[in-house]
Amino acid sequence: MDAGKAIFETVDRLRQRRTGPLVLELDLTEGVTEGPPTDPLAAVLSMRKTRLADVIGGLRRARRDSRVKGLVVKIGGPPLGLAMVQELREAVLHFRASGKLTVAFAETFGEFAGGTVPYYLASAFERVYLQPSGDVGLTGVAVEQRFLKGALNKLGVGYEVGQRHEYKTAANTFTQDHMTEPHRESIGRIVESITETMIDGIAEGRRLDPDKVRELIDRGPFTAEEAREAGLVDGLAYRDEVYDELKRAAGAEANLLYVSRYARAATVRKLPHPGADAIALVHGIGMIKTGRSGRSPLGGGGAMGSDTISAALRAARRDEHVKAVVFRVDSPGGSYVASDTVWREVSLTRKVKPVIVSMGDLAASGGYFVSMAADVIMAQPGTLTGSIGVYGGKPVFADLLQRMGISTEMVAEGANAGMFSTSRTFSPEQWERINAWLDRIYDDFVGKVASSRDLSRERTHELARGRVWTGADARANGLVDELGGLEDALALARKRAGLSEDAPVRTYPRLNPLERLRGPDSSEDKSAALARIRLDAWGPLARLSAELGLPAAGPLILPEWYTIR
Repeated sequence: MDAGKAIFETVDRLRQRRTGPLVLELDLTEGVTEGPPTDPLAAVLSMRKTRLADVIGGLRRARRDSRVKGLVVKIGGPPLGLAMVQELREAVLHFRASGKLTVAFAETFGEFAGGTVPYYLASAFERVYLQPSGDVGLTGVAVEQRFLKGALNKLGVGYEVGQRHEYKTAANTFTQDHMTEPHRESIGRIVESITETMIDGIAEGRRLDPDKVRELIDRGPFTAEEAREAGLVDGLAYRDEVYDELKRAAGAEANLLYVSRYARAATVRKLPHPGADAIALVHGIGMIKTGRSGRSPLGGGGAMGSDTISAALRAARRDEHVKAVVFRVDSPGGSYVASDTVWREVSLTRKVKPVIVSMGDLAASGGYFVSMAADVIMAQPGTLTGSIGVYGGKPVFADLLQRMGISTEMVAEGANAGMFSTSRTFSPEQWERINAWLDRIYDDFVGKVASSRDLSRERTHELARGRVWTGADARANGLVDELGGLEDALALARKRAGLSEDAPVRTYPRLNPLERLRGPDSSEDKSAALARIRLDAWGPLARLSAELGLPAAGPLILPEWYTIR
């Protein structure tokens, strides 16, 4: 009898979960991944992380699902990039507009640390709760850069770099001991633009006057009680108290379900016909390099390989059931040659079907290069983009080696055979070659932007010169077409393709398990888009090693410190 009762209760619970009311739950303390795993290592590393596409898609479906009564999100953990936060805010605001309850809970918005960006996310919710022992680190936006020139000089390390042009400041960490005027101007406008966006968002979400929000930022950080009195949070409560209130509002019979589980269950229940017309979604994530995408087993971010992305775009272009392509770009840039390879595939794809670019946190330098040929470019207001420019050079370790008692000799045939050696400086003739190379790349970059964006070369040069723009300013200047996120890009792609609002989205490349195992027959095979584990990478030191010249990441790159979190 006990066994029968247990079985009956289990079946009843499953039935309730399948048919009863739901409160969707999202835990951001484990972080959010931008795209699907591209290799076995990425799949393992992202096992416990929620995919952004699942959150966006799940909340979109939930707006129209009468079973879903509300949404509760725990904010905290690893910092999220500003554009991703804006993506989540947009999804929450749409969900909230459907009349369903939205609740944000945080143990703290910065524990003796800044918490402006996570609080900006929380302000999109109808109710915001803070643990009584927590704080609200609403302190504003700051971008700080450290300059290593003085330390390198003491070590005997020089740095020879050419750049196009004055706003291309990626190497300033090593060549300057302070911000140049163009550097300070560019960073100043980025901070100002982001602050304007966040003030407007917080003011709207919390029903406060923008001037009041600016005043609060100047007064922050706040203790929990101060935050409640200022109207920044609705109540001070522990998790159990927040969830008890949720159950009272949604009904005692309501079940909790993670948004990602809800999204995947809905996808399984509504699997599209294999031959149905669809939108292809191609993810270009990480530093751009030649070859295949992948990551180091030592850690660090993944890379966008030109071979991988090109194969994915070709597969989507040749699939007769794909009616439009959304290219999701989240990249600081990298190799010029690899960027140009991807640009070519985007251009070819655009000739046969619409291509919409959706920018993530970063689409700068090479990230903008691969995006500019699309029919429409969409970015979030906080996306860092543009940086149309180039730099190149090398560190010189001659003095350091001499101090260490290390001598070097070289035997070479060819006047410039050893020009990239880090044990000697460039000669005047070699500088001529470096400058000719930089001029060629910059001229090509500017020319392609002008053609793609229907701008004059003169106007493009004004906007270029290596300057980084926020998405909001990039749109005002014609470098971006529309402000919005992935959901907006998919909706526009469906519209351009003449498909229904719920037309399926398929991530490319689409490979079955056998295709993944056997490998590609040729570079034209769609399985050529598989990523790999980069055993030759520097892992978590990849960016530093690249900027020091250990290997070169490429001349189109944006420094990591630009990212607003």
